[in-house]
Amino acid sequence: MTEERHAEAQDIDVRDAVSVLKLLAESQQAAARAVDDALEPLAAAAGLATQALQSGGRLIYAGAGSSGLMAMVDALELPGTYGLAPHAVVFLLAGGAASLADLAGGYEDDHDLGVRDVEQAGVGAGDCLVIVSASGSTPYALGCAAAARAAGASVVAIANNPGARLFEAADVAVLLETPPEVISGSTRMGAGTAQKIALNMLSTMVGIGLGHVHDGHMVNLRPDNRKLRQRAAGMVADIAGIDRATAERHLEAADGSVKIAVLLASGVRRDVAQQRLDAAGQSLRRALALGDGRG
Repeated sequence: MTEERHAEAQDIDVRDAVSVLKLLAESQQAAARAVDDALEPLAAAAGLATQALQSGGRLIYAGAGSSGLMAMVDALELPGTYGLAPHAVVFLLAGGAASLADLAGGYEDDHDLGVRDVEQAGVGAGDCLVIVSASGSTPYALGCAAAARAAGASVVAIANNPGARLFEAADVAVLLETPPEVISGSTRMGAGTAQKIALNMLSTMVGIGLGHVHDGHMVNLRPDNRKLRQRAAGMVADIAGIDRATAERHLEAADGSVKIAVLLASGVRRDVAQQRLDAAGQSLRRALALGDGRG
């Protein structure tokens, strides 16, 4: 499907711009709807990734070309969004940093490169590999999946074609059956849109599973700039029901931790707040429920 020609793409190069843009918008929307049929496998995939991180393992993203870029973006955003340790999230891009200059296509054809990248990253039991490939037959992706599975890691495969070879090595197969691309084979478009949405959903569920989301707030974010410090203070004020100035004081006392600041606002001592979070598996909701809010 990812290589077929779109039924409405005939004469696209001589149509007026607005009608072409309308077709492109409709094709992107159709691709996005492919995620609706993948909710159960995405839930299972998030469970595997969460379990890996909770047990001290790592979440490894891998891919080639535009699919690799989708995976890389999700991986890069996780430490800042959910406060994950940088070493806990790894991404493998076919060709590495050198391929970012022009996304040279030759790297994706190298099955052994995928094997070597996984081996050099030390992927093993307790880790979870999320491998993304639009076709589901990219040799690099197949190499990554095979090596990770052989090393004892759990494997989540995301692809846009039914019956993809990539699914054969996966513990969880996520099919995003997108329509043919308006620009035939240009999977950065529809397939990439569905992949980005699916990865956003998967990693958000991981954040929730790790206890880093509370009432829609990213309470484990890393507030390392002015905007994020203001956001963090707003979260503390909203969750604790206090004014912004008081929230900022608690946040400073908590060294920028939203969770600790909320517990401080409820009357818990600094040392007890950390103990409660640890006992609650880092869930702010469960930590707040422990005791009477004092310590």
